[in-house]
Amino acid sequence: MDYTVNQLSKIAGVSGRTLRYYDQIGLLKPKRVSSSGYRIYGTEEVDLLQQILFYRNLEMPLEEIKEIVLAADFDQEKALLLHQQRLKMKKAQLDTLLLTIEKTLADKRGERQMTDNEKFEGFKQKIIDENETTYGQEVRKTYGEKAVDQSNQKFAGMSEAQFAEWQELDETIQQKLAAAMIDGDASSDAAQHIAELHKKWLSFTWPDYSREAHRNLAEMYVSDERFTAYYDERAGKGAAAFLRDAINQFTKN
Repeated sequence: MDYTVNQLSKIAGVSGRTLRYYDQIGLLKPKRVSSSGYRIYGTEEVDLLQQILFYRNLEMPLEEIKEIVLAADFDQEKALLLHQQRLKMKKAQLDTLLLTIEKTLADKRGERQMTDNEKFEGFKQKIIDENETTYGQEVRKTYGEKAVDQSNQKFAGMSEAQFAEWQELDETIQQKLAAAMIDGDASSDAAQHIAELHKKWLSFTWPDYSREAHRNLAEMYVSDERFTAYYDERAGKGAAAFLRDAINQFTKN
């Protein structure tokens, strides 16, 4: 069945202006344009719009969506399976957070006593799930299923104090990294101190530490643009590469 902009906007729940914008940027072109100048969308365009809205629901930027859905090897069935997995994970996050709220309310009402660890279960599980969604495939390929599962288990079991210290240490690393980059020497005392703090930060979640694994992770910070963005956006452009170099030097000493 074919649809005009107005018809498609009604069934998809998006504005006609949005559809026209998607056409302008080359994300969703109409099947054809009628002799009267109306954009006409067919079955393929409807299916593609559904995929686009799935990705938008996951808060993905339009440019990234465009690269994915217009790729020659784009597979709709695989994409749907991935959407399903991510949404199930998102649902699990919400369910865990709701359960944490229910336990907290019961604690406040004197109906039961909540442990400190329970107070942060939802937040920790959210971090685990987000990491799995964003980096899980690459990390599991590098370190293995068992190591990642053990790491997640150790993270989930952190106490309130440990969780707070882990978060504070991450912020400290970012701040010191930004300052050390001014000098530009990855072998300086300041840079080596950051690498040492990074090792400490990893100890909160890693079952075992090895210099080789530390170097591999540091290399991933540079080779994977998502890791790179995490550090570069917080500490400044080039932060991921600087941290990699500092860790490489640290693990040689």
